[in-house]
Amino acid sequence: VAMMASRLGFGESVCVRVAQTVDAMLIFSTAYLLQSRCGRVAILCYRGTEPSNLGNWFGDADVGSHTIALGNERLTVHAGFYRNVRATRWQVLELLHAAARGEPLTDVRAKTVYPLEALYITGHSLGGAMAVLFALGLAGQEEHRVLRDKLRAVYTFGQPLVAGAPPPEIEASVGPKLFRHVRGRDIIPSLPPRVWGSLQHFGQEFHYADGRWHRREEMTAQLAGFREASRATLAMLAPARKRDAQRYTMADHWPHQYVAALRPAERVTELGDRE
Repeated sequence: VAMMASRLGFGESVCVRVAQTVDAMLIFSTAYLLQSRCGRVAILCYRGTEPSNLGNWFGDADVGSHTIALGNERLTVHAGFYRNVRATRWQVLELLHAAARGEPLTDVRAKTVYPLEALYITGHSLGGAMAVLFALGLAGQEEHRVLRDKLRAVYTFGQPLVAGAPPPEIEASVGPKLFRHVRGRDIIPSLPPRVWGSLQHFGQEFHYADGRWHRREEMTAQLAGFREASRATLAMLAPARKRDAQRYTMADHWPHQYVAALRPAERVTELGDRE
């Protein structure tokens, strides 16, 4: 993570990994927190689903119906996603509050040049869901106001649905800062299906088509059932001609597809070379 940050212009930053695994509780939570050399900027990155980890997939499917308090309001959220956020949340908050006090993340005895001024949160897939839930937590709890005021943006990629309709005050706080990216026919932003409970997207949505990103006023809708999800999984294995005929495909969801669509021109690729 630190190496890729350097290639993209965030050199000499500090990178801290916060992780918690409790397989019996379907918790597979990993966050990377980057702090700029001067201390002004922090980027919180949540890792997405680990494809080879069956327990991680079970956690994603644990939609449930968990209600959280956001100030005086309440919001229904995806139980599995929220449990993963909670598993590492307090350690991440401790680090961010330290950065806000002007402390470096790797040596609390020292001081950075400046305290935290700008916080960015990001993640792909499950990581995107966790990024949104973490931002909602900042917006709804007064004790973290210092961090909420420093939040500049939340960028998610291939993010699934995470919650019901947020209270107007919370949506007004987080919505303008939330930038959701959906590539081509990626099916994950339409999941979980409505049969497991009604959820909806909010914020600003961008779709990748015809070689560029387009702002969309209409949010990606939640699928009604499982049929399209199974077709999308099979489409990933089909020949290109048959795959292109499908409405959805898991092939558009993988992180390398989003990286390719987002990579700045003339930069070193994630594999260390140039295209």
